Amino acid sequence: MDLETFQWLLTDDGQLLLAEATALVASEPNPLAVGSALRRTTTAERAAAALTQVELRGRAVAKFGDLAPLLYFTPDGLEQATRVRVARHRAGRAAAFGAGSLVDLGCGVGGDLMAAAGAGIVCAGVDLDPVRVAVAGANLAALGLAGAVQVADATTLDHSGFDLAFADPARRSGAGRTFRVEDWTPPWSWVQGLLARDACVKVAPGIPHGLIPPGVEAEWVSDGGEVKEAALWSGRTATVARRATVIGDGGLATLTDEDDPGAEAIGTRAVGGFLHEPDGAVIRAGLVTAVASAVGGRLVDPKIAYVTADSHVPTPFARSYRVIEELPYREKALRAALRERGIGRLTIKKRGVDVVPETLRKRLALSGDAEATIVLTRVAGEGTALLVDPV
Repeated sequence: MDLETFQWLLTDDGQLLLAEATALVASEPNPLAVGSALRRTTTAERAAAALTQVELRGRAVAKFGDLAPLLYFTPDGLEQATRVRVARHRAGRAAAFGAGSLVDLGCGVGGDLMAAAGAGIVCAGVDLDPVRVAVAGANLAALGLAGAVQVADATTLDHSGFDLAFADPARRSGAGRTFRVEDWTPPWSWVQGLLARDACVKVAPGIPHGLIPPGVEAEWVSDGGEVKEAALWSGRTATVARRATVIGDGGLATLTDEDDPGAEAIGTRAVGGFLHEPDGAVIRAGLVTAVASAVGGRLVDPKIAYVTADSHVPTPFARSYRVIEELPYREKALRAALRERGIGRLTIKKRGVDVVPETLRKRLALSGDAEATIVLTRVAGEGTALLVDPV
């Protein structure tokens, strides 16, 4: 979609076409028929642009919820956009640190820009792509939010007049998704310079701890049980070294390295009555032993991210299971034990062992009526199978 076509979509005629496309997609299962119907009243390019927006809005519900039907997207912009609950958390944190103004250096379709503006922060966004800039501006307008957007090169922009700089480098090269930080756009060398002042940079959750500059806080964030990103906070916004933030339907909870007594203080023990599986953000942040401390538990193995305890202490930072019994770890004996219990539907969780759950499930060939969950892991270095029940 080119800039002219997108700008036309924002006109009264464009909005009528978009509404028609939305209605047709909802009522006509044949995409070819939908396209043919639209092209009777407009150009093929405009029809394609309207249909693309309808399709992208449908995909965007996973990230933007009820806002998705109001917004505009590009395919790459939607892929890179932050989930709305994560963006709002970040914006709230920026506001809490007194950021009255923020510049989004590479704003894409404006996901983080909208969240910051919604938090009452004076916002400006820049991007090299004129279409993404137009989309970001349209999204601010669609939600009635104030903010300025313009086409500019983030790496050459003087942003010293803003309280906080935010960046979300594109982590793709010509060959697809890249894990090399120097392949980011802008590259890691530019990010390091940005982190020398008050800034926040969204990065991949797999970022190595050793890459994080001294004095910068790394925050890993999960939403609905899935690790979505890490954010690097610098300057006065950095308060700890490592943080895990968990966002769920019940709200938000955060854990930091200041809550962590360390592995030596926690130690290991045999499996007790309960097993806790820390959230992915906690594991990425290296705060498993902080969860163990919070629930009065210990590790089952020095290198495995499972915590065990004799009693159940609810925590937002882990999923908990009641341990029913230990089963044989060897496959043949495990199969016999599961069949003896009439188990036909099996959830297999594993950590620290060389097992492919889907493959194992097929080989077990279970056929009973009962449903169960087993955990395959190492306890004190030994392969162990545990029959558990989610709390």
